[in-house]
Amino acid sequence: MCVLACLVDEPSYGYELMQRLEDAGLPAGSEASIYLLLKRLKKNELATTELVDSDSGPARKVYHATDLGKEVLAEWIEDYQQVARGVEKVLGQLA
Repeated sequence: MCVLACLVDEPSYGYELMQRLEDAGLPAGSEASIYLLLKRLKKNELATTELVDSDSGPARKVYHATDLGKEVLAEWIEDYQQVARGVEKVLGQLA
């Protein structure tokens, strides 16, 4: 969900996504795991790619969220918010 949200916010390549997630306080795992996730997003038509020339080496594969990806992310956010409210309610009883 967070990777797709990053792509909705701004198209990115894999390593850049890892940095963005880590800057947000989310451990992104290995580079391989990010690329597997990006491949799955593309396979499910939630993201697409384009090759972009790089000044510092070979062209980079930049990932963009598709319109379907944006719709699915909105649904995931609603689901997450519902779960978060339930967790807050349960944990709030302990305070």
